[in-house]
Amino acid sequence: MAVEDRAPTFVDDFDGDALDESVWFPYYLPAWSSRTQTEADAEVGGSCLTLSIPVGQGLWCPDDHPDPLRVSGIQSGSWSGPIGGRGQQRFRDDLVVKEEQPRFTGWLPESGSVTIRCRMEISPRSMAAMWLSGFEEDPEQAGELCVVEVFGRSIERGTAEVGVGVKKVYDPHLVHQFAAPRLAIDVAELHDYGVEWDQHVARFTVDGSVVHTAVDPPTYPMQVMIAVFDFPGWSTGGDDDLVPRLVVDRITGTAPAGADGSVSAPAGG
Repeated sequence: MAVEDRAPTFVDDFDGDALDESVWFPYYLPAWSSRTQTEADAEVGGSCLTLSIPVGQGLWCPDDHPDPLRVSGIQSGSWSGPIGGRGQQRFRDDLVVKEEQPRFTGWLPESGSVTIRCRMEISPRSMAAMWLSGFEEDPEQAGELCVVEVFGRSIERGTAEVGVGVKKVYDPHLVHQFAAPRLAIDVAELHDYGVEWDQHVARFTVDGSVVHTAVDPPTYPMQVMIAVFDFPGWSTGGDDDLVPRLVVDRITGTAPAGADGSVSAPAGG
């Protein structure tokens, strides 16, 4: 089953030589530490965005995150309260803002569709993902639409578990509806991963075919999150020289059928 094509209202094909910072915020949840400590290793060239974690990159939030984690990620929205206050996507209930972040709204889709065309260079100690997360100006609007999430340790014999679906997180109105079907794809090659949703249903696709469906998804403003992760604690030895990469060829978005395109920012890149 394929999702119906519509003309995109948002396109970033990374044809320039730098990240379009009117759309993308090149830090990963900096309120919990600082921009200096969370800046993405992001390179635009060859009509692609490459997010990577070079050898020697430090840990993300080493004093607060429960497990050692390194990350390189960008996001299409950001904000925080003042120091000591509330921020986005907390990973512990007692977290407070360490560096206040201004309100940034590069692209906050509420419904329609979002698709990423990308490939992944990941090992058993790394993963790559794109997800949509509630902007959280209302603290209950904290659900997620996971468009693609692949752990390198799930890759075997030309297949991989591809995580997709709705994550409840802190939204009391959502039902957790996440799945990780094993698909016969090589994630090191380019594939299209997408979601099309409205207030009734979300359909998650790989190369245009529906692989998972969820009901009653979130339809509040959501920021697009794109990142590659490394988990040093998963090392089996002799792998500290590996550099995980997420190479993004194109990101597109469409407004709901019959809408005027207001859910999407002007084309980036």
